[in-house]
Amino acid sequence: MEFRIALVKGDGIGPEIVDSAVEVLQKVGRKYGHTFICTPYLAGGCAIDATGEPLPQETVDGCLMSDSVLLGAVGGPKWDKNPPAARPEKALLGLRKALGLYTNLRPARLYQALSGDCPLRPDIVEKGFDLMMVRELTGGIYFGDRGRREGKYGPEAYDTEAYSIMEIERIARVAFESARKRRKNLISIDKANVLETSRLWRETVHRIAAEYPDVTCTDMLVDNAAMQLVRNPAQFDVVVTTNMFGDILSDEASQITGSIGLLPSASLGDGTRGLYEPIHGSAPDIAGQNKANPIATILSVAMMLRYSFSLMEEADCIEAAVDQVLNAGWRTADLGGGAASLGTREMTEKILAEI
Repeated sequence: MEFRIALVKGDGIGPEIVDSAVEVLQKVGRKYGHTFICTPYLAGGCAIDATGEPLPQETVDGCLMSDSVLLGAVGGPKWDKNPPAARPEKALLGLRKALGLYTNLRPARLYQALSGDCPLRPDIVEKGFDLMMVRELTGGIYFGDRGRREGKYGPEAYDTEAYSIMEIERIARVAFESARKRRKNLISIDKANVLETSRLWRETVHRIAAEYPDVTCTDMLVDNAAMQLVRNPAQFDVVVTTNMFGDILSDEASQITGSIGLLPSASLGDGTRGLYEPIHGSAPDIAGQNKANPIATILSVAMMLRYSFSLMEEADCIEAAVDQVLNAGWRTADLGGGAASLGTREMTEKILAEI
């Protein structure tokens, strides 16, 4: 089989970790008889420097012509003072919109080999956890009306949260389908005791739940969910929530795995094309120093194989290779490797050797 992949390497450590992931992808291709044609495109700060805009039309067109997109990371202090329309992060929002991506999947599981790096109590760590965050990606307060105005106490700023029934229905169905493929337990997170958008969210999720009688569906307020993630993460299987709540909670979930450098993500829409990226940032302080952990990006490639290309065995192969390397005791600096830490290049080579 032949697949076309757009590479958006981005800024900071982005080029290094994407290059590592592509090496892994190409080795899987040779092993299983697939061809992956990878084409690089500019987005983020590097695109601003080269073209004056964070998301050139050439990049949008290239991504639309591809079967999927692999993204490294965008942003950095260099562009922090740019006006909002010329910030690297605008590239992410623009790509999501152009590709019609409204679902963000973020798995978070505790690797047994890394249980000592989990910041939670030993009795909590002993239970382990393996959860999937399903975050709505294109609605809510991040995309609502905003501005500055004269208010009751003088000048003020405002941001507006809005959700349509359609937006809630489609993300709820994604979450229920995900739960069906896992342990059939879905927790919907909202703030229905305060927010009208959350009341509509809860009503809609309950209505969709009737279509999935085999899945247990419960509600949890977001403040309680933040506590429960560190108190008893094993109770979570699939979580579905709004854009802002998902942004915050998925980062919290990543931290209890031991390192943000381990977690991949997938952004999906109605078709098979997706955008795959590690959840961490561009880490400009270690860019070009062979210090970045490539595992999250490599696992993002595994998600691409599974969710966009339906290559389950190939995805399993990558995930198993990562497991084997971690079980063997190999570590990057963020995983507590100390003086014996592997660099980006060396960790990639260990994973390649296991495929």
